[in-house]
Amino acid sequence: MVQAVIVRQRVADLTRTSYGRLLAVLAAPTRDITAAEDALADAIERALARWPDEGIPANPEGWILTVARNRLRDLWKSSAHRLTGPLDETQHAPVALDDDTSPIPDRRLELMLVCAHPAIAENVRTPLMLQTVLGVEAAAIADAFMVQRATMAQRLVRAKRRIRTAGIPFVLPERANLAERLPAVLEAVYGAYAIDWQASEAPIDSLSAEAMHLSLVVAELLPDEPEALGLAALMCLSESRRPARRSADGAFVPLGEQDPARWDRALIERGETMLRRAHQFGAPGRFQYEAAIQSAHCARAVTGRVDGHALQKLHRALLRTAPSLGAAVASAAVHGEVDGPEAGLRALGAITDPAVERFQPAWSTRAHLLAAAGRTEEAVAAYRRAIDLAPHPSVAEYLLRRMRSAHG
Repeated sequence: MVQAVIVRQRVADLTRTSYGRLLAVLAAPTRDITAAEDALADAIERALARWPDEGIPANPEGWILTVARNRLRDLWKSSAHRLTGPLDETQHAPVALDDDTSPIPDRRLELMLVCAHPAIAENVRTPLMLQTVLGVEAAAIADAFMVQRATMAQRLVRAKRRIRTAGIPFVLPERANLAERLPAVLEAVYGAYAIDWQASEAPIDSLSAEAMHLSLVVAELLPDEPEALGLAALMCLSESRRPARRSADGAFVPLGEQDPARWDRALIERGETMLRRAHQFGAPGRFQYEAAIQSAHCARAVTGRVDGHALQKLHRALLRTAPSLGAAVASAAVHGEVDGPEAGLRALGAITDPAVERFQPAWSTRAHLLAAAGRTEEAVAAYRRAIDLAPHPSVAEYLLRRMRSAHG
């Protein structure tokens, strides 16, 4: 029983950290992502069944990859797959479990670029990357994109079928084609990081870590792409504050109340270095502006304060470059800090997106600004709405404390 529990935990950890790498390697020869997913699922089931008795192998990733490859070989040899055309039997010959001990190559970037191919519908490129490369469940993706779960599932199935039928190769595209696909790749990495924080009360550390790792891989492979560098900088600067986001008793701590001494200085310096490199190209973009905003906040660790006017300028630049509801609300919040709560409320009221009425950060911002303006009754009402929409209990508890403080 104890061994079975240990195996389940080890397989769960391996699935979280290695799923995308294994899937990319399995799918590359045939471009059949669905078949690779099925083979990988079968190999994981066999590991759960056999490892409690046989013991966890020295190279568990290699074991699972080998079992999955042999499962695919059997599938390719079936009569159903012969109808689609024969494959090279020498390349896909069965492999003994003890033979596959070499390091597994990381082909996730190629898989992401396959998902971003022009032949794939634009509205499914990022969701497809999130599922295949980072292992995010289709339901979580649908919720994040505010799409019906059945609709998202159908889109993902069609996209995978398109990759196989179009024969899209798992290779790095030519430079001219790379620029066309890169934005979707960066968006997927960024989306994985955001979904991590939306997914549960306790963030999925491995998903954030994988998103940051992929951002660094892309920045290393494309060192002259300023937005790739900007995303990597954004990831490092944001992740540097993870230790301070919760108090010792697990309570939510907003950015303005965090203790900078708990921030990871090494990650901050790494992010700053990448941001400086991106700035040298003189081609600012969304992720560079977002990274610069995080850099302005991180400056509090050195100067003890945040330059509100610089932050205000950066938010305005972000809104011009990549307008979004989140950016507009954040800009209004900074506006309120610099020019006073009434100015912030006017900026918030100027947002025309109808989704603002259901956007929790907008209600939190409105409540804080109303409380700062001394409009207590309105602030309490806004806090109640923000609490109803809060994504996590810890956030709701923080807002409840603020509401009680505002009410006196």
